[in-house]
Amino acid sequence: MIRMVLIALVLFAFWLLLSGNYKLWLVASGAASAMFVVAFARAKQVTDGEGFPAEMLPRALLYWPWLIWQIVLSAINVARIILDPKLPISPTVVRVDAKQKSSVGLVTYANSITLTPGTISVEVGERVKRIWVHAITKENAAGFADDEMNARVAKMEGR
Repeated sequence: MIRMVLIALVLFAFWLLLSGNYKLWLVASGAASAMFVVAFARAKQVTDGEGFPAEMLPRALLYWPWLIWQIVLSAINVARIILDPKLPISPTVVRVDAKQKSSVGLVTYANSITLTPGTISVEVGERVKRIWVHAITKENAAGFADDEMNARVAKMEGR
């Protein structure tokens, strides 16, 4: 039941954020819509822990600002590479052993890699907990040997 309430609150907060209109009728409609969506999702049995991992939310709130900062730093690095007249790229693919135990943690890690400019998750092995990553430079690829993102996602997952 707590998961359902959290899903409704998150949906309603997202609706408020996108709406930007706080008239009583519209706010009430948004709240009713969020509750309807949660009731429908529950009836269809799609509100499991994998779809909305509520237990990760407090740790995720600490992870997301760090991830946003990494995206900014990586974007600056990729911009420098692109603006360099020599275009010092050395594309490479590297195998990364993921520390995550759950599929939610593994997908979060793979998506975090892809969100970071200059790297993209090419293939994810759920059984072997392995991600193949394409990096724009060999230096970026070498950064996965001692990967802070891997450790932070594992920590967010509760490991």
